[in-house]
Amino acid sequence: MNKVLLPAVIACLAAGSGCSNEVPKTPTTDTLIGKVELYDPAAAALIDSTVTIEVIGRHYKWSEGPVWVPAKKMLLFSAVRENRIYRWNGADTPMLYLEPSGYTDTAFRDGENGSNGLALDREGRLLLCQSGNRQVVRLNAALDSPKASFTVLAADYKGKKFNSPNDLIADSKDNIYFTDPIYGLPKHENDPTRELSFEGVYRIGNDGKLSLLIDSISRPNGIALSPDEKTLYVGSSDDLHTRWYAFHLDTAGGIGSGGVLLEGAALKARATVKQGADGFKIDKHGNLFATGPDGVNILSPEGKLLGLIRIYRRPTSNCAFNETKDVLYITADDLVLRVRIK
Repeated sequence: MNKVLLPAVIACLAAGSGCSNEVPKTPTTDTLIGKVELYDPAAAALIDSTVTIEVIGRHYKWSEGPVWVPAKKMLLFSAVRENRIYRWNGADTPMLYLEPSGYTDTAFRDGENGSNGLALDREGRLLLCQSGNRQVVRLNAALDSPKASFTVLAADYKGKKFNSPNDLIADSKDNIYFTDPIYGLPKHENDPTRELSFEGVYRIGNDGKLSLLIDSISRPNGIALSPDEKTLYVGSSDDLHTRWYAFHLDTAGGIGSGGVLLEGAALKARATVKQGADGFKIDKHGNLFATGPDGVNILSPEGKLLGLIRIYRRPTSNCAFNETKDVLYITADDLVLRVRIK
């Protein structure tokens, strides 16, 4: 690939500097956060090389799973190692939204206990991957008055508890797709409480029926659907073989065909932040904004690397668009960021 680099060193500027009314009133700092790199002419139509990367929240213990709630004009995101969800409404600094979020027992448990991936169903209800409880749930309470009351949607496969559900997506028919790697288990693959011998990708049908779709991907992590909901994308954060996969779905929502979309080993090898493929979202054109090596990698639907939102010194875990898909929110270790998309 001929790399055309359009550098733009981007500082995190004070809030309110020419941005929309979503900008928090409290100022951000001038800490150097990252830059945008464009590798393909097509990327210039997606994001400006001089766009500002803003900090809207900081000091979290592994921020994850962001989801924009259009009805409430707010961003929700997990702090996995705090067992909490935070809320940002565009006017204030993020506030505590829900605790506990992923582990509701009182007994001590090591590992990643909080909620991880968050999503909304067709009715706008909050769906959660609970790492500590090892299940996929729906929040029972209204979004305006959250409390730790959940409906369990899936907790086991054929009587064996999941490893630790990680990320999820709901389609327009209320089918839910989710990944189940071993990251939430205190000793990962060697954890004595592990019951399944594989890490799966599953579907919860709108009839409540659970189906195993894939059991052959090591460390399945991020998951998303194409705009037409005919392609399921899965990211693998395996240390040796980080990859993004694309699978065509049949009319019943099962796996029809597909395979590796992009082999990420070369990206990771040359990266400064050597991270595997993590969470991602799809823009209105079908491109993947995929967290992984060095930040948010922008991939075409065919798997071509178009550009990178490079985040310095920190691994990025996930991202989320607003409802018009012209704002991208990024969770990056202890930070939550915002960047404008064309």
